[in-house]
Amino acid sequence: MNPASPRPRCAGYGSSTAGTWACKAVDVELQLTVENLLSRYVHAIDDDRLQDWPGFFTEKGRYRITTAENYERGLPLSIIYADSRAMLHDRVSALRHANIYEAQRYRHIVSSTLVERIDAHSARATSNFQVVRIMHTGESMLFASGRYLDRIRMNGDGGEPQFEERVVILDSRSVDTLLAIPL
Repeated sequence: MNPASPRPRCAGYGSSTAGTWACKAVDVELQLTVENLLSRYVHAIDDDRLQDWPGFFTEKGRYRITTAENYERGLPLSIIYADSRAMLHDRVSALRHANIYEAQRYRHIVSSTLVERIDAHSARATSNFQVVRIMHTGESMLFASGRYLDRIRMNGDGGEPQFEERVVILDSRSVDTLLAIPL
């Protein structure tokens, strides 16, 4: 049995790789805080608690759904765009009281998240997602896939982390039907 090496390792076995693989220490508290925010966000949507959705954003939080093609070309065209929590509240109100769409619900699957601290108050996160849409008939289908690009305020309202910006980049150029519920 070898004594513990004082040099950092990227893998559980073998010689130190710190000099060759450029291992970076992970801020575990930051990682868990961001992952918790992302989990609470998708659970609120999947559980049809849309009234909670705007609270995941700062007062001037921005939410945008676009396609990979538009994003890569730098085009500002969005499928959905909101630049404040008030606009998100309006969207939920419209979904609940004005819009007519077939009864459905979502189930999100979110990948591991890459997290990078911007400064003492902000972080950036990137994760991939798939959304399964379940219709009132019980029929399920892959509705959307893509990635989330997030800028997170670590101490938003009430000290909780909140999205300053969430850009949802869809892999596909087309959406099967009305994009009613937030992704």
